[in-house]
Amino acid sequence: MNFNRKLYSDDLLKSLYSGLLKPRLIEEKMLILLRQNEISKWFSGIGQEAIAVGAAMAMEKDEYILPLHRNLGIFTSREVPLFRLFSQFQGKLSGFTKGRDRSFHFGSKEHHIVGMISHLGPQLAVADGIALADLLENKNKATLVFSGDGGTSEGDFHEALNVAAVWNLPVIFMIENNGYGLSTPNNEQFRFKSFTDKGPAYGIDALQIDGNNILEVYDAVKTAAASIRQKPRPILVEALTFRMRGHEEASGTKYVPQELFEKWSQKDPVDNYEKYLLDQKVITYSELQEIRKDIKKEIDEAWTQVAKAPTVIADTSFELGDVYAPFNQIMIKASSEKKVKRRYVDAISDSIRESMEKYPKLVLMGQDVAEYGGVFKVTEGLVEKFGKKRIINTPLCESAVLGAALGLSINNYKAIVEMQFADFVTSGFNQIVNNFAKIHYRWGQNADVVVRMPTGAGTAAGPFHSQSNEAWFVHTPGLKVVFPSSPYDAKGLLNASIEDPNPVLFFEHKFLYRSVSEEIPDSYYTEPIGKARMVTEGTDISIITYGLPVIWAKEIVANLGNYSADLIDLRTLLPWDKETVENSVKKTGRAIVITEDTLTGSIASEIAAYIGEKCFQYLDAPVARVGSLDTPVPFSPALEENFLPKKRMKEKIQELLLY
Repeated sequence: MNFNRKLYSDDLLKSLYSGLLKPRLIEEKMLILLRQNEISKWFSGIGQEAIAVGAAMAMEKDEYILPLHRNLGIFTSREVPLFRLFSQFQGKLSGFTKGRDRSFHFGSKEHHIVGMISHLGPQLAVADGIALADLLENKNKATLVFSGDGGTSEGDFHEALNVAAVWNLPVIFMIENNGYGLSTPNNEQFRFKSFTDKGPAYGIDALQIDGNNILEVYDAVKTAAASIRQKPRPILVEALTFRMRGHEEASGTKYVPQELFEKWSQKDPVDNYEKYLLDQKVITYSELQEIRKDIKKEIDEAWTQVAKAPTVIADTSFELGDVYAPFNQIMIKASSEKKVKRRYVDAISDSIRESMEKYPKLVLMGQDVAEYGGVFKVTEGLVEKFGKKRIINTPLCESAVLGAALGLSINNYKAIVEMQFADFVTSGFNQIVNNFAKIHYRWGQNADVVVRMPTGAGTAAGPFHSQSNEAWFVHTPGLKVVFPSSPYDAKGLLNASIEDPNPVLFFEHKFLYRSVSEEIPDSYYTEPIGKARMVTEGTDISIITYGLPVIWAKEIVANLGNYSADLIDLRTLLPWDKETVENSVKKTGRAIVITEDTLTGSIASEIAAYIGEKCFQYLDAPVARVGSLDTPVPFSPALEENFLPKKRMKEKIQELLLY
């Protein structure tokens, strides 16, 4: 192994050695504890330590690093206290995730580390967002994100590199190429010879380094980081290495030819660097032994302390109360009595404009949202007012843009992401349900992101531009789901959603954009998230709905003759207003829940079940549900009209009143 110290000092070389040895000694301890059933699982980085340690020590302490399974050296190099680190491995309350996740599935704002999720690829786009925030503030910072060679087969890898290249983001993409994705060798993962072939295709500088040579890793990352701080752009670094143990300990290594172990054992990063330091008389053997002794003592003391730490005691109220980042919404009334007539689309546009004036660190991203104004022209004119640094056109890559929005939030920005159509959110589903929704519950990091979702049928747009997919997200703890039906609520609730530090899916019905209008305040105001609106009040039936069916229901209620109805517009679907619904049903004795969504598995089913459970003794008739047919949304106007529940809801209301 060829070590080139260049002009680096003896003190630095010694520091790199201590940094390299520490994760190795921790691993040796953990492997013993694993055999003793003291820990449940372990992803070994033995043989790969030089990459994590060299890269982390080359970065500035306040620059973000996004590690993966085998990057223990990131945490130790950032001086994460071993007590907390070991508590995390043990699932103790004193760990970073309070026992809710394991190993390296956590982050620490204090140490500028962002925790991974098991899906591997999404980390890359989050790094883009962190770097974008630094770029917007002219901070001259770099961001470092890790991927294994196997993870590069994910679409997230392509999307993140492409976005970073297009936006000139100061990100170092570190590819740890250890030859295997779990048990699948690289020749079954991809056909190119080197990841350096990837860089030029994206317009990205790329280099290959010896990942077992800590001096080479340190120098490459230090040089790359210094360069992109001054001239922002992404750089791809391929670090060649080898995993000396299984993907995780239970998987074993039988699938790896023995000669590879023999070859790479000669390239052990710790042994080779130690020999180099001794040969160059940078350090003495007694100093090495003293360093080893001190690290082992630190490890043993921390483990003893963790062993005495209390285990987690389940507390249901605490668990439920920690799903969302704390936020006490304070209602804001309009500062002026002046009102203007605004369409639904105008109200949403007004909200975005007023919120961007209120929050200088609010960024809006989406396809065609700048000069073009979005396909529905909601954002028309905003780029002239706020500029292209805050109204950002994106490539067609929903996952990367959502990941970047999370990265902005981690780096203290707010973000709005416009889905061109709600249907297209499927391409970014993982970021929302696994990254956004769980990040606060896991390690206390909020996702201050609003995802705007033009949704719904009634425009003869067919099965891929008309779906009502709100139920997908209502099922996911950690998200908030908002769906206004009027211009007044659209503006007030979008303002509130942007204020809220939690992730909000904000559904905007496309049919309503230009079909409804009303007088609304000309100034900034908010409406409460989680509180329904009583559109009409009555005594005979409770009609519970949201979105476009609210408009249909108003027509029906106006023609009920001698009957009267509570028409409840839910407005928020997660969390939904149980109190208002329950009180109404107890009063009327009849309930119908209506959704534009297909009926099976819809929010209507959930609310109907709740009413049946909580209000059974007050009911004079079965709880009714009405929704669209359980088919994809058809294109033909005649088929679409039959698909939608407008006619069926009128019939069901009459049937329920006569029960």
